[in-house]
Amino acid sequence: NNTAAKASVDIALHDLAGKIMDAPWHRIWGLDKHKSPDTTFTIGIDTDEMVREKTRQAMDNFNILKIKVGGDHDKRMIETIRSITHLPLAVDANQGWKDKHEALDMIWWLKEQGVVMIEQPMPKYDYDSIAWLTEHSPLPIFADESLQRLQDIEKMKGVFSGINIKLMKCTGMHEAWKMRKLAQKLGMKVMIGCMTETSCAISAAAQLSADLDFADLDGALLIANDCFEGATLQHGKIIASDAPGIGVQPTEALQFGK
Repeated sequence: NNTAAKASVDIALHDLAGKIMDAPWHRIWGLDKHKSPDTTFTIGIDTDEMVREKTRQAMDNFNILKIKVGGDHDKRMIETIRSITHLPLAVDANQGWKDKHEALDMIWWLKEQGVVMIEQPMPKYDYDSIAWLTEHSPLPIFADESLQRLQDIEKMKGVFSGINIKLMKCTGMHEAWKMRKLAQKLGMKVMIGCMTETSCAISAAAQLSADLDFADLDGALLIANDCFEGATLQHGKIIASDAPGIGVQPTEALQFGK
């Protein structure tokens, strides 16, 4: 319970420890921050006009888009995006597909459209259907809602191809690092994700994103009142700061309580 509150304490302690050691956490962990994967930018379910507009806005700054599906017009949304760009796509069904055979047919079609991964295609506890889908899918299937904490990972082996780690769900950097190591040991792919968050949490996640398979770290780009500065968007990647700790500073607005 209260995993986001616990994550805030964990992130603050990591920031303090990194400052005491005078090093950013990606360096403490022996990672090369420039080997981070491109971050996805999320296009939510919307009208055709808004989907086209959001896609145009994202094209210049991102190398991969994340598309929310799981409704009645999934193919139409993908076709709308494809009328604007041929960037690779990640698809998040948010548990929206209920029949495994229909889901598999959709995945084969999505592959033809340039989709490279599928996130949480079916209800989170329908392990049998998801395992069948993963076995037959031409694309990797990642767990999101099915996964919360470190103790869940071994249950994911054989059900999903990979996992999506979110600091706000797993209580922070300490457990996220353990989850990354265990999943990789089990031969699973790893994605680092986020909620809608400030640059404080995104900068913490960016510290452990190097060498992962996918990143979805656009959370701070989706808010208008970000009160921290830290990790930055560079050529489609969220790159961690080299400043000690998690590499964040409060903005002027936060410093002066504006």
